Amino acid sequence: MKLLTFTIPCYNSQDYMRHCIESILPGGEDVEILIVDDGSKDDTAAIADEYAEKYPTIVKAIHQENGGHGEAVNAGIRNATGLYFKVVDSDDWVDWNAYQAILAKLREIAGGSVALDMLLANYVYEKEGAKHKRVMRQTGFPKDQIFTWSDVRHFYKGHYILMHSVIYRTKLLRECGLELPKHTFYVDNIYVYKPLPHVRTMYYMDVDFYRYFIGREDQSVNEKVMISRIDQQIRVNKIMIDDVDLNKVSNYKCRHYMINYLEIITVVTTVMLLRSGTEENLEKKRELWRYIKNKDIGLFHRLRRGIMGQTMNLPGRSGRKISVAAYRLSQKVVGFN
Repeated sequence: MKLLTFTIPCYNSQDYMRHCIESILPGGEDVEILIVDDGSKDDTAAIADEYAEKYPTIVKAIHQENGGHGEAVNAGIRNATGLYFKVVDSDDWVDWNAYQAILAKLREIAGGSVALDMLLANYVYEKEGAKHKRVMRQTGFPKDQIFTWSDVRHFYKGHYILMHSVIYRTKLLRECGLELPKHTFYVDNIYVYKPLPHVRTMYYMDVDFYRYFIGREDQSVNEKVMISRIDQQIRVNKIMIDDVDLNKVSNYKCRHYMINYLEIITVVTTVMLLRSGTEENLEKKRELWRYIKNKDIGLFHRLRRGIMGQTMNLPGRSGRKISVAAYRLSQKVVGFN
């Protein structure tokens, strides 16, 4: 069995996927690299096959009809042989020094008596044109030790785990029934969110591992692109609400963290609907909040009473301007596109 499986979802990635793959290859025989060609129309498939032929004990090329990012991740989970599982998008890469440290720690823990469910590390916004590279740390989590939800000191508002920062135990992903929807963007949030109630043990390494490139015009986190795909964002938001009954999450801190997470995602959806400025999308905003209310009245009140929920639901045109201004400030703080 491999120690760590990397899955690289690729769609028309010929211009940048080599950089991603080359950054992971130094892990050697400890790692497995699954390059998932998601129905690409350029040379992605040929490049994947090239690496699989050159490194047959490390790299496997998977070719499938186009199913979107989520289905590419699903294919990775289905085919993974590693004890642990990591997704790296084809335009991103990993830092070698941090990579070495993580592999060493996973080897150590894998040989111990405690099964680790989730390892966390930092990610870095490699924002095009930005001189300062913002490092996103897992503030509030104990460092360099195995811990549980009960050991977490505090969660600050606005903090949530992204796919970039997490390595899951492969078996946990399968046992929790994780299946990402096809042809849908923004499924990263489901990937992180749904397994959380099943996570018992965690480890946080304060190393800058994942390098998250941001700045392409066609990137899914570009604001104009997000507005054009707002129905997919709404779909993800609703799946997160439907997939986990927060009232059944037994650990209070885990439940509290997941409510904060859901609040952030709902705020992003709400702001994008406001930003579009169309009456159709304003009605979609109202419908989303009605959906939450009908699904779980307690959750609805928790989200609406939260400071972000209140800000995003101020009445009238002036209220919408304040909501968008608050979002603009958060963009600068977090570094979104």
